[in-house]
Amino acid sequence: SQISQCNNALENSEELLEFATRSLDIKEPEEFSKYVCVYHRVTMASAFRLSLKPKVSDNMTHLMVDFSQERQMLQTLKFLPVPKAPEIDPVECLVADNSVTVAWRMLEEDNKIDHFILEHRKTNFDGLPRVKDERCWEIIDNIKGTEYTLSGLKFDSKYMNFRVRACNKAVAGEYSDPVTLETKALNFNLDNSSSHLNLKVEDTCVEWDPTGGKGQESKMKGKENKGRSGTPSPKRTSVGSRPPAVRGSRDRFTGESYTVLGDTAIESGQHYWEVKAQKDCKSYSVGVAYKTLGKFDQLGKTNTSWCIHVNNWLQNTFAAKHNNKVKALDVTVPEKIGVFCDFDGGQLSFYDANSKQLLYSFKTKFTQPVLPGFMHLEHYENLRTASSAHFQSLMALLQCMVWWTFFEYWDAGSKCCENTSEK
Repeated sequence: SQISQCNNALENSEELLEFATRSLDIKEPEEFSKYVCVYHRVTMASAFRLSLKPKVSDNMTHLMVDFSQERQMLQTLKFLPVPKAPEIDPVECLVADNSVTVAWRMLEEDNKIDHFILEHRKTNFDGLPRVKDERCWEIIDNIKGTEYTLSGLKFDSKYMNFRVRACNKAVAGEYSDPVTLETKALNFNLDNSSSHLNLKVEDTCVEWDPTGGKGQESKMKGKENKGRSGTPSPKRTSVGSRPPAVRGSRDRFTGESYTVLGDTAIESGQHYWEVKAQKDCKSYSVGVAYKTLGKFDQLGKTNTSWCIHVNNWLQNTFAAKHNNKVKALDVTVPEKIGVFCDFDGGQLSFYDANSKQLLYSFKTKFTQPVLPGFMHLEHYENLRTASSAHFQSLMALLQCMVWWTFFEYWDAGSKCCENTSEK
C-alpha cells in the first residue's frame, strides 16, 4: 500500500540523513573522499523515486441524485394539449325573440374538450368596441354544446360582440375571433293620441274599453249643455265629441275603425316585431298602414293598409287582407304573430313567432312610410246582445289585452317557405 511504501521511504531517509551529517563533520580531505558516493546514494534513494497517487477519484457519480425512477414515471404521463380556438359561424347565429343564439365549431376535432366559455358585450359600433365605448365582457361558463341562446335580452344597443374558447380538464384555449351581430331593434309605442276612443292604449298594450267613447262623448256633451236652454245653438252642436289629439299627428280613428297605429314610421330597412293576444281575445287585425289611412278606414279594406285578421266569434277565420280583398289562410292561428317588413324590398310577411313558420307574405312597393297597425274588433255592442245567462262569462272578454313586443329582424327571409304576391 502507499502508506507502507511511505514508511520505508522515511526510514531510508533517516539513514541517509545520518550518513550525510557524519560526512559534514569530516575535516580531513582524505577521509572525506571516502564519502564521495554520498551524492549518488542520496539521489538514487528509493524515497526520491516514490510516486504517490491520490486515493480519491474525480468521478462525482456517487454524489448525484438518481432520478431514473421519477423520469420513467414522468414519461408515462400523457399531458392534455391546449385546445385550439373555435370559430363562430355568423350564418348559424340568430337574433330574434329578445334572444341571441350563437353557434360555433371546432376547426379540428378534439374529443378532450370538456366545455366552452362564451363572452359577450354590447356596443354601438360595427366591430370591436372603441375605447370610449369600452364595456366589460360578460361571461357564460360551462357550456357543453357548440350553441348557446341568450334569452331575455334588452336590445338597447346596435350591436353585440361575441367570442368563445374551448376548455379541457386542464386548461382553457385561445379565444375565437370576435364576431359582431346586429341587435338594433325597432322600438315604438302605440299612439294613443289617434287611437279609437274605445281602445285603452298604454305604451305597447291595447285593451278594449267599452265606455271609452261614450264616456268622452257624455263628458263633452255635458260641457256643451251646461247653462244651455231652449234650442241648441248650431254653432255649439257642430263641436265634435272627440278630444283633440295630443300629438296633433293625425285625426283620431272613429266609427267602426277600432284602430291604433304605432308612433314610429318605417321609412327604410328591414324590421321585425311580434304581437301576442290573450287567449280570450276573439277578433283583431295586425299589420301596417300608411299614415294617410282614413279615420273611418279599417285595416286591410283600403289600398293603404295590409294585415292579417283573426276572428273567433261565431266561426273561426284567419285571413290576409289588402284593398278589401281577402285571402283565407289554412293554418292554425299562432300564439304570437311575427311581422317582418322589408320596406326597400317591398315585402310584408307574417310568421308564427314560435315556430318561424311563414303564414302569409305580401309583395308590393311601398310609396310612403308605413306605421305598425292594430285593429280591435271586440266591441261592447256585440256582447250586449248575449242572453243574461251568458253575460257574466262574456264580460271576461272585455279585458282582452294585446301585448306588443318588438325585436330586430334577423335572417327571417331565409326561413320563408312560401311567398304569395298580393297587390
